[in-house]
Parts: sequence; C-alpha cells; structure tokens
Amino acid sequence: MDNAAEDAVRTRIQPHHAVAEFARVLWHLRAILVMLLILFLILSVAMYYVGGAVDAATRTQSSLGRTFYFCAVTALTIGYGDVVPTTTPGLIIAVLLGLLGVLITGVVTASAVYAIQIAAHRGGRREAR
Repeated sequence: MDNAAEDAVRTRIQPHHAVAEFARVLWHLRAILVMLLILFLILSVAMYYVGGAVDAATRTQSSLGRTFYFCAVTALTIGYGDVVPTTTPGLIIAVLLGLLGVLITGVVTASAVYAIQIAAHRGGRREAR
C-alpha cells in the first residue's frame, strides 16, 4: 500500500464530527428538503380527496390520519397494503409518492456519505499535525 492509502486506513472518524457535518449538509440542503416535504404534503392531501384511499379490511374510506400513514408507508417504499387507493388518480399519486420517497432517501443518504467523507478528511488532517 502506498502512504496515502495507509493514512486513509488509519484515519479515525469522530462520531460527533460526522453528526455535525451531516447536520451542516442537511442545513445547506434545507430548501430542497422543505420543497420535497411540501410536495409530500400536497400529494398526501390529494390522495385523501381524489385517491379513494380505503381500508383494505373494511372497505370504508380511510381517515385523514390513515391516509397520511398510507402515504408515508408508500414513500418509504414499505407498502403494508392495509390502506389502498381505489381510483386512477390515487394509483398515480401512489406511484409519485414512491418516486418521491426514493428521491428523499437518495438525498439523505448522499448527504450522510458526504458528511462522513468530510469528517474522515478532517480527522486525517488533524492526526497529521
């Protein structure tokens, strides 16, 4: 191994530095994250009014809370199936919620990876002194 690779292997990442960097990255991305959250809320309200979300067991229209629960589970790509959309707009909204969830997950994951890289870089630089 060359010297740079050995230094990278020995670099210690301090957890509090990684968390602080992660918070800093999320703060810089706050406009994008707020926009995604607002889009989630708009899609959730649309699901309640035009999506025809029903409780799968009773086949009655789900409440606003259960509809938000369904939207969160769909955005997290879990999909329990206890609440389901019954209209075409509802199915389209469900697909959009799934795509939105993947997008949010990607942004947060990339932010975490970047924060750890920055923390590792700073940790290696501090040890070299």
